[in-house]
Amino acid sequence: MGLYKITKVLMILGVSLKMDENSREIVTNLMISGFNDAVNEAGTKVTGGQSVLNPWVMIGGTAIAQARESEVIMPNYAEEGDILVLTKPIGTQIAVNLMQWYQNSDRYWDKAKEFISEDDCIDANETGVKFMSRLSKNSAFLMQKYKAHGATDITGFGVRGHAQNLVSAQKNEVDFVFHSMPVIKHMASFDKKVINFKLIEGYSAETSGGLLIAFNKDSAEGFIKAVSYTHLTLPTIYSVQISAVAVSLKKKT
Repeated sequence: MGLYKITKVLMILGVSLKMDENSREIVTNLMISGFNDAVNEAGTKVTGGQSVLNPWVMIGGTAIAQARESEVIMPNYAEEGDILVLTKPIGTQIAVNLMQWYQNSDRYWDKAKEFISEDDCIDANETGVKFMSRLSKNSAFLMQKYKAHGATDITGFGVRGHAQNLVSAQKNEVDFVFHSMPVIKHMASFDKKVINFKLIEGYSAETSGGLLIAFNKDSAEGFIKAVSYTHLTLPTIYSVQISAVAVSLKKKT
């Protein structure tokens, strides 16, 4: 919705009961510190939240923004001829699973190493972490500047699932036609080798995924240049066409 001025953040923290006391204190403090760093980067602060004792480690939160109605970009005004821009590559689910298998030296890694090297596994994980750590604040700001026609984040439903939801909400009778997609290196070729993550089909879940944004052609070009300049990572920005012809991700009627 292009809301980049965050008023405050509420944090939810799960403190693990399965850790020994010393490890729990170290890990919890580091998690809180990292969370606060990201909140500070977003230009706001944590004002409250909730902490719970948990079997597993957990951290997350809710960002709250206040804006005039005129500042809110509604998600359902894509037009024929628009360009869809995806601001982060997909493949994080495979990358982090691979790294976990590698670190644990478990039976999954015994099979995975037949198809991917240790170095490529580590590189994929580092790439995934880099993009998961990147805020979408600048992209949200530039959505306003370049007059986006709608957007969605790419998270648990995968790029196809979220794109399907977005196209189904459009006021105009349009389809989203994907002809290219940014993917973390080696993840597309590795998909299905050990577990079928459905990355190629577009259903692999993403954590802190990018924004899929609709612009007219001229605005899309300006947005891509601006985001690339901001992040110095032009290869992560890809675009696809919006068409009135039924090819892919057809709007439900």
